[in-house]
Amino acid sequence: MKNSLLLCLVTLCSCSALFSQYSKIKGVSFVGPPKKIDSTEISLPKRIINSNYLSLMPYGFIPEGSTELKYNSEWQWWGEKTKGTAAMIQLAKKQGYKIMLKPHIWKRRGAFTGHHTYTNSDEWEAFEKSYSKYILDFAALAEKEKVALFCIGTEWGEFVQERPKYWLQLIADIKKIYSGKLTYAANWDEYKKVPFWKELDYIGVDAYFPLVGNQTPTATQVRYALLTPLNELRIISNSNNMPILFTEFGYRSIDFTASRPWESGREGAANLQGQLNAYEAFFNTFWNQDFIEGGFIWKWFADHKAVGGENNNGFTPQNKPVEKMIRQWYSF
Repeated sequence: MKNSLLLCLVTLCSCSALFSQYSKIKGVSFVGPPKKIDSTEISLPKRIINSNYLSLMPYGFIPEGSTELKYNSEWQWWGEKTKGTAAMIQLAKKQGYKIMLKPHIWKRRGAFTGHHTYTNSDEWEAFEKSYSKYILDFAALAEKEKVALFCIGTEWGEFVQERPKYWLQLIADIKKIYSGKLTYAANWDEYKKVPFWKELDYIGVDAYFPLVGNQTPTATQVRYALLTPLNELRIISNSNNMPILFTEFGYRSIDFTASRPWESGREGAANLQGQLNAYEAFFNTFWNQDFIEGGFIWKWFADHKAVGGENNNGFTPQNKPVEKMIRQWYSF
């Protein structure tokens, strides 16, 4: 009788762990293409790595010193504009994906949005008016297209800290027009300070934690370094009674990939093994944790055959050995 009970408990635990993996968000961040695409390119993340979610990112832009966002402009890429985003959502849903709509802001020369700030309340209020229009327009699109998940912002460290009342009002305004789940994409060094997690459904984290300074870090080295973020993420998940969602995660195929994983410059030697080892450690550390909802790999491009490859030192896993590893983890 005791043996039967023990077997039952083990079976239930095993099934629970398997269900936890099977139900995870296994996403990719699909870059809006410059021109119209068909279902073929949209289908590839599912066919190649078993992805079940796409993050689509309609970009807005803010000129230096300005308080006004520019978006849905004629000069933008097709997949960044409203019409292209809507078309991609429709194509993706026909392929069986769920969608996270994640509006992004691009600053001149790729300056970090986390440092964006103003010197007086008039400037802040002008910027907030512009940002609200941008976000609410895409929240309305998310509702119209029955998008599963909407991200209200990405890596706005100073903005979140200096204007918390604005963010609470923005969330309330979004909920008036959008009925799906909500998250915010906090930078790896910001998520502990975000004051409005309890108003959302997921604690969103862009998981570029600085880890190991080796040219080609081993999976063991990276996994050991990830134990600190793992424990800290568990604490904030428990304190908010809310799962963690990696709104972005990934490693470049470059030397020293786990040292400063957020860096995206084009300099540096390609290193496919370093990328492979870092991904192995990431999945082994996080993917079996019940409080981790899953995440979105940074990043995936259309025109798959022409992207990535053994000489590419960028983030994309396309046409690199790491594709096979991701497929294995995304197959659960």
